[in-house]
Amino acid sequence: LSANCKLFLLSGESDVFVLVCVSRFALDRSLCFVINLQKEAKSFMLLRRFISASVQSYRHVAYVQGQSPAPKIREYFYYIDHEGMLFLDDARIKNFTSCFKEKQFLEFFFKRVKLNDTDRYRDEFPFLSVCGRERNFIRCDDLPIVFTHIIQNDDAGDRLAYAHASDNMSVPWQPDRICMFPDTGRVYHPAPERYGAIGLVRSKLSIELSSSFTFQNGEDRPPTHFRWKAHDYELDQNWWKETYIGRRSPKDN
Repeated sequence: LSANCKLFLLSGESDVFVLVCVSRFALDRSLCFVINLQKEAKSFMLLRRFISASVQSYRHVAYVQGQSPAPKIREYFYYIDHEGMLFLDDARIKNFTSCFKEKQFLEFFFKRVKLNDTDRYRDEFPFLSVCGRERNFIRCDDLPIVFTHIIQNDDAGDRLAYAHASDNMSVPWQPDRICMFPDTGRVYHPAPERYGAIGLVRSKLSIELSSSFTFQNGEDRPPTHFRWKAHDYELDQNWWKETYIGRRSPKDN
């Protein structure tokens, strides 16, 4: 299902389940579906198509890829999902086959990502990558920087790579400053200030790391310690509050 939708199980009897789908972009409108598990495959495909179309119609963002609001200025619009994959925002299908994969392009693009400091599309596209006369507006499932893997180096120090680009796109690994929000299960790590000072850890890596968390205050509270290479680190619980996540509206978190 779309990452922009949440499913809530209301009831379930025998082989029939009732689900409510709530779009992130239109919480005031809900869609109810009855899925008969005997026809699960067909029903699920129809459900996905309906939700996808609904989410697109709720966004109400008017733009044309490559539009020119001023002489010699071109504007393009991108989307970054929770795995860190980059897409054209208006791509109807967003998966591994349709994302940008060229590492040189990704490195060039992400090195220029910053908070959108213009007066255009700031609410809908909070990040921007300026490449010459091109303005590339970016919206995200969560954050533009998504950490993908740890580069282990006992001599030079471990690093955390991001953007699916070369290992040059990385930051020093800080095992005492990762944080996990129990309500979402998402894990975060410090990032350069230009990106909002925080990045999301992709789900595959966060699952690997989660086995090393210690929850001394209970599992409904953030973890207190993290074990890395035979060392137990006490986690800084507050660093994220001064980052983009801490500054943005509570409804966006």
